[in-house]
Formats: sequence, C-alpha cells, structure tokens
Amino acid sequence: MKKTVLAFSRVSPEMAERLQQDFNVIIPDPKKGDLNEQFNEALPHTHGMIGAGRKLGREQLESAKQLEVVSSISVGYDNYDVGYLSERGIMLTNTPDVLTESTADLGFSLIMSSARRVAELDAYTKAGNWKRSIEAPHFGTDVYGKTLGIVGMGNIGAAVARRGRLGFNMPILYSGNSRKTAIEQELGAQFRTLDQLLAEADFVCLVVPLSEKTKHLISTRELGLMKKSAILVNIARGPIVDEPALIEALQSGTIRGAGLDVYEKEPLPESPLFKLSNAVTLPHIGSATHETRQAMADRAFDNLRAALLGEKPQDLVNQQVWKG
Repeated sequence: MKKTVLAFSRVSPEMAERLQQDFNVIIPDPKKGDLNEQFNEALPHTHGMIGAGRKLGREQLESAKQLEVVSSISVGYDNYDVGYLSERGIMLTNTPDVLTESTADLGFSLIMSSARRVAELDAYTKAGNWKRSIEAPHFGTDVYGKTLGIVGMGNIGAAVARRGRLGFNMPILYSGNSRKTAIEQELGAQFRTLDQLLAEADFVCLVVPLSEKTKHLISTRELGLMKKSAILVNIARGPIVDEPALIEALQSGTIRGAGLDVYEKEPLPESPLFKLSNAVTLPHIGSATHETRQAMADRAFDNLRAALLGEKPQDLVNQQVWKG
C-alpha cells in the first residue's frame, strides 16, 4: 500500500506528478474550501509532509499519528519544533547548500543598492524628477575598498565575503561562535567580537540562523555602536533585528541605511520602513531564482522519498532519530 504525502505549501505540478509515482498525494486546494481544514483532515492519514512556510509543532501535528518525516523546502528550520519532532521520532530534513550562491548574490546586491541608492534614485527618475545632474544630497557611497563585516560566517556568509574580498577588494571582518581558519587563510578575514565588528565595519551583513540567542541580536545598543556612515544588511531572519529599533536608527541618522530581505512579520503588509528612502526593502527573495527554487524542490523531494522508502535522507536535521 502506498504511503500518503501531504503538501503543506504550494508545490509545482511537476513536483506533484513526481510524488504521485510513489505515494498518495494530498495537496490542499483553495478552490475546495478552507486550506487549514483540508490540512487538518489529512493529518491522520499522512506519513510524509513536504513544503515550507508553515509552523509545525505539537499543536499542529498532534493528530498526525503516522507521520514519519517532514521535508522542508528551505535551509532554515526555525518554523519547526525540532525537539517535539525528535521526541516522536519524526525525521526533519532541509535543503542546505543549494541556495548559498543565490542568497549571497542577493546579499551583495543589497549592499550595492543601499550604498548607491539604486531603488531610491530609480523611483526619483521614474517620477520625472531628473531635471539636471544630481548633486550632493543624492550622492551615494563607495563600496570598493570599504570594510565588510559578516555576522555568521557559514556557507552563505563566506560566499558574501568572497564577493566582497575578491570582487571589491574589501577587508573582511567576521564574528561568530568559532574561528574559521580556512576563510582567514583564503580571504585574509579577521575575527572580531560582535561589538568590535559593529564599530569597525562599513557594511554589516547578517547571516546567522535564528535562535533564542540571536533573536534581537541587533537592537538599539548594537545599532549605536555602528558608524553613522554604516549600512546594515539582513538576509538571515527578520527577528534577528529589533525592527522598531532599526526604524528609529534609520530615521535619526544613527546609521546611513539598511538593505532588508527579511522582517519580523512576513509578509509585511505595512511598515514605516516603506516610507524611508534609506531602506531598501525586498519581499524575502534570497533564494527566489528559477534555478535555485528548482534545486531546492529536487533536494526536498529526494529527502522525502528516501525517508519514506526506509533510507537515510541526505539532509537529516535531527540525526538522533535515525534508527537504520
């Protein structure tokens, strides 16, 4: 008898077709009524789940008595109660590595667009305000040769650092839980405490995972340590930054600007950030390229299929549940 897979977010027709070759597949459809009701009705029959963007823990999964695996189409897994899943012996998988370069591209584009005021001056031009050569009030700041601070030197942080060092001759500083000697040797990166990095860097790029320790890692005190000419870029998770504190810092000139792809609440329907010319705001598109999203979907499919067929998935987050 085929096992049942529940898609807890939208999946492509191609993904659905691939899943149907091996499993019974349930895909909630807004045309058939309330999505949450369809989700809850499917849970007791579900052996595997695939998707992204939905919080899953004790409250949401209590009736999923047959659940074996949750395959997340994401690298981050802060939406999932890993402790609860492990307690029940449910495997959790993610899709690391495949989005590294795309997210790093996005991070560096935020550095560039914030420094050179690309979004602001694009709107200025399109509004018909370009009557003569722009003057000092609209000037940006150079990126080449400036100091880049990476908070969280994992794979994505290292990829951003390479773009800065090798492409723009930027000295690299980094902070984190451990020294990265290979990156130090490759790029001449220098380790700093977070406070030291904030005080020295011209651009601060956040690439740390969200946890209780990193929630509001950047707040009023930390923003006050930064140079007035500095720019903050967040491509990690929104709650790492205290958003009201950032808004105040941008409004008061505590820092020059910010480039943001993530927010404390997503989607962000309305925010003072949207009215600030020194904030570049994107709709969480770090991995949003055709190539990367396809690679993520493929990796998630492979993880799910392996788990449900009794094989160890490649990207098992909670290794302790594997009994193979």
